[in-house]
Amino acid sequence: MDAAIKSIRPGKPSDRQPESRPAELDPAEFLAAAVRADQPRPARAEAEAAVKTLLAYIGENTEREGLLDTPRRVVEAFDELYQGYHQCPAEVLDRTFGETAGYDDFVLVRDIEFTSQCEHHMMPFYGKAHIAYTPVERVVGLSKLARLTDIFARRLQTQEHLTAQIAAAIDEVLKPRGVAVLIEAEHTCMSVRGVAKHGASTFTSRFTGMFRDNPAEQARFLSLVRGTTR
Repeated sequence: MDAAIKSIRPGKPSDRQPESRPAELDPAEFLAAAVRADQPRPARAEAEAAVKTLLAYIGENTEREGLLDTPRRVVEAFDELYQGYHQCPAEVLDRTFGETAGYDDFVLVRDIEFTSQCEHHMMPFYGKAHIAYTPVERVVGLSKLARLTDIFARRLQTQEHLTAQIAAAIDEVLKPRGVAVLIEAEHTCMSVRGVAKHGASTFTSRFTGMFRDNPAEQARFLSLVRGTTR
């Protein structure tokens, strides 16, 4: 998130730390597929054996009928859930269109549903992403913003990192006048374990360019995202 957490204690002026801008992401992190073709990986049989080990760890009988095919199914599920590691975000945004009739306002796609996996517990978190950008002459197909979200979501993530990656990729590839990303999600690592607070929502945001520098544009984006027509 862009906002910094500030101490409620006033303290002495000499004790206060100077404010700094959020660190920029390395473009290599969000513009290319996360898995290289030459990157060594365990064989499928090794992955299935690891699943079998985990089943035994929790106390299961791995030879009972219901679990005989579970290691294969789990590995196949992983291939689907984490396919974002093999997809290139930059390629999704590569094709743009110039027939905009001089359109000079921002483009907003809201309520992009996604499911991701928390990198701390490997448990799902899910919700909606709202994305806006102000194009310079050319626009990208609306479905591409949803596909971009899915690519990053189908990797182990934190919500904060997911938010920053989406904004950075759009900013880097499309070079718009500004990008706004707001994500709201429920984390099962918080709702079904630990504090077990079902229904608690987490909001993260990232603003660049005109959305960061112009409070009125930021407020207009938030107003449209939270509009009563949803």
